[in-house]
Amino acid sequence: MNEQELKERQEAARKKALVAEIQADFASRREMRRHLERGWELNMNFVSGNQFCDLSPTGELEEESAQFYWQSRRCFNHIAPTIDTRLARLAKVRPTLEVRAFSDTEADMQIARICSNILKSVKSRVDLDKVVSQATLWSEVCGTSFYKVVWNFEDGNIIGTDDTGHPLKEGDVNVVALSPFEIYPSSLTAGSMSEVASIIHAKAVPVAEVKEKFGIELAGRTVTEFPLAPYSSASGWKRPMDGDFRPSLEDREILIERYTRPTGEFPDGRLEIVAGDKLLFEGPLPYKNGDRGERVLPFIRQTCVELAGAFFGMSVVDRMIPLQRAYNAVRNRKHEFLNRMSAGVIAVEDGSVDAEGLADEGLYPGKVLVYRQGSPVPAFLDCGKLPAEFAEEEERIANEFILVSGMSEISRNSANPTHVTSAVALQLLLDQDTNRMHMTVESVERAVKEAGKQILHLYKQFAHTRRLLRMTGISGETELYYFDASDISADDVEFETGYDRTPEQVKEDILNLLSLGLLKDSEGNISDEVKSRVLDALGYGSLENARDISYLHVRKAERENVLLAQGEVEADEYDDHAVHRAEHLRALLSGGEENAATKARIVRHLESHRRKGE
Repeated sequence: MNEQELKERQEAARKKALVAEIQADFASRREMRRHLERGWELNMNFVSGNQFCDLSPTGELEEESAQFYWQSRRCFNHIAPTIDTRLARLAKVRPTLEVRAFSDTEADMQIARICSNILKSVKSRVDLDKVVSQATLWSEVCGTSFYKVVWNFEDGNIIGTDDTGHPLKEGDVNVVALSPFEIYPSSLTAGSMSEVASIIHAKAVPVAEVKEKFGIELAGRTVTEFPLAPYSSASGWKRPMDGDFRPSLEDREILIERYTRPTGEFPDGRLEIVAGDKLLFEGPLPYKNGDRGERVLPFIRQTCVELAGAFFGMSVVDRMIPLQRAYNAVRNRKHEFLNRMSAGVIAVEDGSVDAEGLADEGLYPGKVLVYRQGSPVPAFLDCGKLPAEFAEEEERIANEFILVSGMSEISRNSANPTHVTSAVALQLLLDQDTNRMHMTVESVERAVKEAGKQILHLYKQFAHTRRLLRMTGISGETELYYFDASDISADDVEFETGYDRTPEQVKEDILNLLSLGLLKDSEGNISDEVKSRVLDALGYGSLENARDISYLHVRKAERENVLLAQGEVEADEYDDHAVHRAEHLRALLSGGEENAATKARIVRHLESHRRKGE
């Protein structure tokens, strides 16, 4: 055996040992949080309407059997509409990521504008609102969800071809929502993502996808480890009766990605990918997505309710399950009592009537009942009246749903409380519901903000070539930006999460400002520029007769400011010189000493406006 063969055998043995170590680590983490998974599965069952199941003493999910065959086992699902209401309220939490400049210099303002437009473009391209909705659904049902921010080299515009003729693309950012079933942290007691040393992202993927991405062919198998749908007949598969609640996926394999933070041995961290018994990839963490260009885990955590000393959060479904069980029991016993009162319980003497026929047909109206002579007449037993405790208990549990879920009847039932008639009082009740969801709202905001940071960091790392960014500006015109990594400063910007207001809110605010006179100048008049912007906001920007040409002069002056940063620009005779001078002065006063050449060109351009305006 020569030296080359010895090295190859040693390398193969090392890879085999690494695969075994990763698979053992994955099995250990899966067993460590098995009880959490069963709790998530129980929550999914209750939300979907399968509410006669529970965790066995061994920790497995199993169906509860009825004590008697005649017992009513209907579900009166209050959890699903409560979750729907919370999701509808949280759907309004869609922060718009705005980048605020550190200073009023032209360079910082330009960077902030480019970064804001990049985030808006990514938000529209990846449909970030839908991604947040998916993540919020998982966090509301299971307590925790995750975002994964990655750079997809197979996305973006085509910039060339390789030696084989395969198109080369510039790559772009992708943001995906992950369920908690796919994430396995190194510690279940970590309080945040920064406290986790490593994370395993495991999912069942088709073997064809593994071959396409990594060029390695796997045999494939039937995977049953991951629940992918709520356990009800509406999900397209029938739940078995032996306690196995998981669907099976054919011709797949578990893809295990282990992300490890930088250590002394590996200063750039580690990423190892395993599927089956094959090592698909090993190397440093691929993304410099942390502050100051550090390599961190590309995952973002979002929770419904934070738990002290726990990595995974808690869902409001966990709190509502005991109430749902009690509510189902009360309603079912109540219906059994009503059925007993309406259908009746017949008392007959043994042998006096045909018992089988009476059991099959009952005592329908007009029935001729023949009974043995001398026997007592068959009669209904007195079942009494429905106890008032049933209605009291039902009402008490319904009120507890409001307390536990944080959703009052005005939000959940879309109904006014009978004792509230004031509009101010109703608004206060709505505000109270919002305040009770404040921790969940904050978690969504933090997650979206962190996603914005990682998006800019990835563009800073991979956007080496000039890219064209198309944005729709005010009044609907298209603005084009060319940028590359040097134009992005992900570490020198401040993020602020605002909210997109509805058109009705914008119009109401504008009308209030007009009525208060806050949009007038010092002489009490509304300038042409303000009129133009007000018409745009009110929806009349596309009407030529409703627009003022001054806005077009402002846009032209802004474009000239960009051109003046690169060379000389001469004023045109048809310019509105007063409007142009105001815009150029704004750019001149916001510029720093480091832009001396640009400053000199703006001064010369202002002089040309002065000459032609005389």
